[in-house]
Amino acid sequence: MNLGEAARSAAGEIRAHQVRSLLSFLAVSVGAASLLYTLAQTRGMEREVARNLELMGPGALSVEARRDHKSRGLSPGLTYDDAAAIRAAMPELYMVSPVASTWNDAFYEGKRLDGGSVAGITPEWRRREWVYRLHGRFLNDYDMRTSARVCVLIEPAGWHKKPFWAKIWDWQSDFDKFASHHDLLGKDLVIGGHDFLVVGTLTPPPQDLDPRWQNGEASSVLIPLTAFDAYMPGGWGRKSGTIDSIAIDTGDERTIGPETRKIEALLKARHRGERDFKVKNRRRELEDSLREQNKYVAVALVLGLVALLSGGIGILNVTLAAVYSRVREIGVRRALGAERADVLALFLLEAALLGLAGGVAGVALGILGIDELAKAVDPSRVADPTWWHAAALIALSSAVAAAFAAYPAWLASRLDPVEALREEP
Repeated sequence: MNLGEAARSAAGEIRAHQVRSLLSFLAVSVGAASLLYTLAQTRGMEREVARNLELMGPGALSVEARRDHKSRGLSPGLTYDDAAAIRAAMPELYMVSPVASTWNDAFYEGKRLDGGSVAGITPEWRRREWVYRLHGRFLNDYDMRTSARVCVLIEPAGWHKKPFWAKIWDWQSDFDKFASHHDLLGKDLVIGGHDFLVVGTLTPPPQDLDPRWQNGEASSVLIPLTAFDAYMPGGWGRKSGTIDSIAIDTGDERTIGPETRKIEALLKARHRGERDFKVKNRRRELEDSLREQNKYVAVALVLGLVALLSGGIGILNVTLAAVYSRVREIGVRRALGAERADVLALFLLEAALLGLAGGVAGVALGILGIDELAKAVDPSRVADPTWWHAAALIALSSAVAAAFAAYPAWLASRLDPVEALREEP
């Protein structure tokens, strides 16, 4: 019996026993779909982390003020002068960007706009994680020196394709709603009781296409840090004159360790031994976050493999039942000249065809799940599966099915033809 004849016979047997074939087919397809879905999420997360690492820079660090620190009165807290001291002591650093934030309602032509947050920054803020389209101009060194009452607005990001949850509830502050429908460039906003001229607007990418790991804006209005110090009262537990954090990029991943030690030593001396600050390795934090998520991905992969193996066990049971119900048929085939290898190939091909069909259906189901479920929740962290992922899963499904059918097929090939012919039909 040649391969083509064995395949036709196997296909006929599948059609003849549709219910048991369908059950095995479904188990294999669910396992293949689970694996494809998980692989797409894994690729998406890895792609997102790579893009975000590129955006944040090779030597990304942050110095953050510790609000839980019980001060002994020796340190004024984290200040702009600390950032200036770091920049002066280590001019080789690619970026030193201090930030102070607070909530403050804005007023435009007497209309109150609730929900706006204000950040005091320096021009170095734009050196990393710059994903914006700029209209007008950005803050410059002259604005810093003169404590100019100018500001740059970050417009609401919006969506390219809204996820299902955003269609149900997508909250926006009054400020965001107003800014999305009005061109405020060149207009005056009243913030903290002072007029600020809008000299620029930043348009971020849609939230579902934003390459940053933690997308979404922490601030709606950016002003010079010196103006923030002069005109904005303290907030969020921040003492007047202090800042919240300093974003730093050393410019080289290899220099993170030495530069971190220098920064800590400098700040410890300036703060007179008080540990009211902490230096974080942002790259390591992101990589640790990915490792944590990969644990859940590994669990999902294991569950997908278990589902696929369950399908293989189902095929083993089905094949065993088929062997015992077709003993006389096997005897007839052997009597007509079929070799043991022919009988073995018949049952292996039948199982492989079931696995192949289950793999194809599983890939289709997985792609549907990726498009309708994963992308609906967070499309930025899901990557479309590659053709070789699909091909590998189809081949794996077929191979698993054939592997589990190997023992029943071997039993069938070892049947004695004379004894098999005596079996009652």
